[in-house]
Amino acid sequence: MSSFTRAASRRAFVAGATGYTGLEVVRVSTELGLPTVAHVRADSPLLEDWRHRFMLLGATVDATPWERAPMADTIRRIRPTHVFALLGTTRARRQQGTAALNESYETVDYGLTHELLQAVLASGVRARFVYLSAAGASERAGSAYMRVRGRMEQEIRASGLPYLIARPAIISGPDRAELRPLERMAAVVGDRALGVLAAFGARGLRDRYRSISGHELAEALVTLALDDRTERLEVGREELGLQRVRMLPRSPV
Repeated sequence: MSSFTRAASRRAFVAGATGYTGLEVVRVSTELGLPTVAHVRADSPLLEDWRHRFMLLGATVDATPWERAPMADTIRRIRPTHVFALLGTTRARRQQGTAALNESYETVDYGLTHELLQAVLASGVRARFVYLSAAGASERAGSAYMRVRGRMEQEIRASGLPYLIARPAIISGPDRAELRPLERMAAVVGDRALGVLAAFGARGLRDRYRSISGHELAEALVTLALDDRTERLEVGREELGLQRVRMLPRSPV
């Protein structure tokens, strides 16, 4: 069955739609003909700009506040078949914080995703929960970032919902609008080093840890999410890199 056929009867709700990967998931979903709702924070100063941008992509915008009951009502009204949880903060934003929300790994990477999961459960809608985790995520990991993602993975497994947990390594690409030079440098240098190791036989290591662009990751997430062969799926960078979909020409938006 083609990706276009599989998308015909589906509906996506994308939380974290304004991020690097989130925007690409909206783009890929709409290009495949999947009705897509992009969530934008109600207090975002760029809400109307995002509303226009997503409209050009063919998506609609939802700005439900990050509260469980209103979010559950929204999920119940929209009735998505797939809920994409692509939420995360950066170290810079975590240190600066915002007026609306003190951004930390606990409040954003875990807290908002936890509330979204609970809202889906409260709505009674059996949507597939697609969670963007990270390579190395574990409740026993040394870093707070990896611990909260490992904790969230455990909650998703215990939820009873069908799910997809994806664990890429570095998500980076020259098309990333947000300036993150150190991350981009790490991706370039790391990929080169992994390429050298692969030449000496360590192809598995290269495939497991090389960087992936937002668009490549979005294609993989949407493709795997639409695959009905299993309700519970956990994949790493190697499996994500094997996913390809037949795409329409990309919109310049």
